[in-house]
Amino acid sequence: MYIDGYFPNFLVDKVKAELVKVVEFLEQGNQDIEEIQSKLDFAIHAINDLAEEFDENDSEIETVARESIAQTVEDILAFYGIEIDTEVAIRERDW
Repeated sequence: MYIDGYFPNFLVDKVKAELVKVVEFLEQGNQDIEEIQSKLDFAIHAINDLAEEFDENDSEIETVARESIAQTVEDILAFYGIEIDTEVAIRERDW
């Protein structure tokens, strides 16, 4: 999303910050699927809450952003060996 000028960097930073919180949780060695899903749900709700701010900056969480966020979540889960389907991981999305 950073390479696409359509997405303001300061908002991409906010999306990234939510996903970093999930990474930090996983780095602590947490492997409980329900707890991980709860952290993912919280992060996705926080990203959902950014929709209005994207709109106010002539942007939106559209196809490119959706795919980027989903791929990032998938990559995070794969890196930590967490077996949660990507669609389940981002199930709380409004985008």
